[in-house]
Amino acid sequence: MSGVPGSVLLAGGGTAGHVSPLLALADCLRRRDPDVRVTALGTAQGLEARLVPERGYPMLEVPRVPFPRRPGAALLRLPGNLRRAVAAAEEAIESTGAEVVVGFGGFVASPAYLAARRRKVPVVVHEQNARPGLANRLGARVAAEVGVTFPGTSLPGATVTGMPLRHEIATLDRAAHRAEARERFGLTDAPTLLVTGGSLGAARLNAAFAGAVHELSAAGVQVLHVTGAGKEFDPGPVPGAPYVVLPYCDRMDLAYAAADLVVARAGANTVCELTAVGLPAVYVPLPVGNGEQRLNAAHVVEAGGGLLVDDAAVDPAWVGSAVVPLVTDTGRVAAMATAAASVGERGGDELLADLVVRAAGRR
Repeated sequence: MSGVPGSVLLAGGGTAGHVSPLLALADCLRRRDPDVRVTALGTAQGLEARLVPERGYPMLEVPRVPFPRRPGAALLRLPGNLRRAVAAAEEAIESTGAEVVVGFGGFVASPAYLAARRRKVPVVVHEQNARPGLANRLGARVAAEVGVTFPGTSLPGATVTGMPLRHEIATLDRAAHRAEARERFGLTDAPTLLVTGGSLGAARLNAAFAGAVHELSAAGVQVLHVTGAGKEFDPGPVPGAPYVVLPYCDRMDLAYAAADLVVARAGANTVCELTAVGLPAVYVPLPVGNGEQRLNAAHVVEAGGGLLVDDAAVDPAWVGSAVVPLVTDTGRVAAMATAAASVGERGGDELLADLVVRAAGRR
């Protein structure tokens, strides 16, 4: 017996940071028990509306319920919106026969936690960021089990599971797939930089590297630049090493295999994927929010596997003066790769699945 409950409802969405660990856990539960019924709870507007069905899982919709941070009309509408969302989540629990509800934060999670409490269904919370969001601070109060990605995350009774990662990332052997990956993207055998702002792109990174295309190419640095959909640009003819621009990459495992160094935001999923596969990175945290991205990267930076750079410092001149010397220093890049791998966790999906099994046993 796998111990996996017969039906599990996974609640999370809005961004890839919520959807990716949700799908990784879903895949893990299905590997443990192919007969498990896994259903996602999401909104029509979030990435989950596309990504969940593409992975082969059904999704039930709940109304999007943002929590206003300031007084106003949106705050007055909150109670009614929340009641409707909780009712939709209760209906999902009832229709799927869910034995455990697992929440990953975001707009969908709070209604799911409240509905599960009313239905007396065990809740498992997974917090991706070093600094927890409002939904998961609420969920942790009613949860049977709480998993966190980073040590020191301030949620009561938390177990450090790391981030549930896609199986192709968690099992990636970069060296074994490097030649295949570089051929796929039209790259050669040269120092290789991956630039990515995540699924939505990063305007600051895109502008900085677009302005340094010729300098990078002339220095012998080839670049795979994932800009975000609708934000791609034409690098034009380059004098030396290739500069490849993609709006979106559906094989990030091969993008990682191709790269020697990454420049990226410091979303929790990005940090965890890069450390799991042993990729050094220059992290440029978002300058907005509650500072969680800087905290997400703190452990790998402290270990020597990454660098932190302020968003305001990123421009074409910085690319030439800081990034080019780093990516062409093979000894330093190799040492950073070893340090990054030392803090990586490849088994986050299995560890979180263990919490799901444990929570189901308490019902």
